[in-house]
Amino acid sequence: MRCIVIDVGNTSTGIGLYDGEKVLRATHLKGGILKRPGACAEAVRKAARGGVSGAALGSVVPRADAAWRRLIRRELGCGLLVVKAGLPMDVTVDYPAPGTIGADRLADACGGVRRYGAPLIVADFGTALTFDIVTQDRRYVGGVIAPGLPLMTDYLYERTALLPRVVLEGPCPKAGRSTLQAMRIGAQVGYRGIVREIVAHLREAMRCEFKLVATGGYAGWALKGSGMDFVVDPSLTLFGLGCIFERSLEPET
Repeated sequence: MRCIVIDVGNTSTGIGLYDGEKVLRATHLKGGILKRPGACAEAVRKAARGGVSGAALGSVVPRADAAWRRLIRRELGCGLLVVKAGLPMDVTVDYPAPGTIGADRLADACGGVRRYGAPLIVADFGTALTFDIVTQDRRYVGGVIAPGLPLMTDYLYERTALLPRVVLEGPCPKAGRSTLQAMRIGAQVGYRGIVREIVAHLREAMRCEFKLVATGGYAGWALKGSGMDFVVDPSLTLFGLGCIFERSLEPET
């Protein structure tokens, strides 16, 4: 099974090839299709070399969906599966308002279960920080949403006169010997505290020892040196979109 998988976030867009349980030729673009349509088309052509069966879109930016449909029709000559609750999945959605669940969260849950089993918590470190819970019997039951790292650091930069914008990379010193170092400690070490407390809350509330998986652009940096037992899986969301596309082609029983 080969298909194009597209993860449209608020800050960036991921495009790749789902091919037999793997994600290949992944490209991550800042700005998305509305600002960079040519770059998105090139990424789709790159991923689709050798042919594909179709394409799956997981989008949290609804105004971009029509542009993606047109691009996929033009470049691949096929329709586009828009991921949402109600499609066949590796998890059962047990949630009061299924239509409000972000496609990226559904993809994280499905990809996480396929790769790591259940029970499971997937933490996605993007513009927002999300935690998604899958129970032992593979029910998606919701989770937690918190501000993402870039929202926290950009807010300090935008709302203060003297604090600079922090680049979320590089080593974290023991003590801040400059403003940037002090802010980097606050971002990395402070954020690890948020993650640790949310995981502890979920484990206590659900009375379960979950497997922990992290994805998203800031996962590796935020969790480095944390001592928490997360598996960092950068391709998980794209992989999960491919899993949902694959399930959508299975004959109904």
